[in-house]
Amino acid sequence: MRRDLSKRSRDLLVVLLTATSGAVDAACFLHLGHVFATVVTGTMVLLGVAAGTHDPSLAIHCGVSLGSYICGVAAGAQIAVGFGGRRSAGTAGTRATWPPAVTVALAAEFCVLAAFCVAWELQSGRPHAAGQLVLLTLVAAAMGMQSAAVRQLGDMSTTYLTGTLTGVVEGLTTGRKPDGLARSLGALAALIVGALISATVTAHVPGWLPLVVLLPLAVVLAVSGPVVIRRVVRSGHPDRRGKAGRPG
Repeated sequence: MRRDLSKRSRDLLVVLLTATSGAVDAACFLHLGHVFATVVTGTMVLLGVAAGTHDPSLAIHCGVSLGSYICGVAAGAQIAVGFGGRRSAGTAGTRATWPPAVTVALAAEFCVLAAFCVAWELQSGRPHAAGQLVLLTLVAAAMGMQSAAVRQLGDMSTTYLTGTLTGVVEGLTTGRKPDGLARSLGALAALIVGALISATVTAHVPGWLPLVVLLPLAVVLAVSGPVVIRRVVRSGHPDRRGKAGRPG
């Protein structure tokens, strides 16, 4: 019975997670103060713009987004460390394609995003004032957790994709095919598609945004969860893996 995901399956799940990122950022920019939840460097630029133009509202939204994202990364990293991080899938010295820590951190992210969706629905998809800040806090923290989780997979991202785009263009122009080219192209496309769907939904049927945001992540958990559970059941808690048989 398979105890780890194939690289192809991993790459497909990464692309799905990127669709959630695109959907979230579109909703944030359009309805939560014209800031981002995942494009942190863009939010930092907007913070400088707010200071230069004396725009306190933009500054507050940028500060909330940045602070919440940082807290989310810290929480996601702690979860990853607590569940073994990039530990092996079984064979000594072999790194897991999809470590258990990733699924656990993404499950925590799902809970935070679910809270965001409840708050979104309570405001009928048209948040204002303090409601925007509450939603921004939740969604930026969730994206920080996702960023920390995906770092456990290696050199890939589902939130900050400037480096992904740079690698694709460099590889195509120099003739050196970069590793994970299909995954990178899929992630870039998923980011745009996620944003497109989110913008359309929030403009016409804002009550459906939770489906757009949660569905890709739910699929990722549904696919990776059983594999992780089987591995943990057979090998024990990831932190204990490899301890069996050691002399006391």
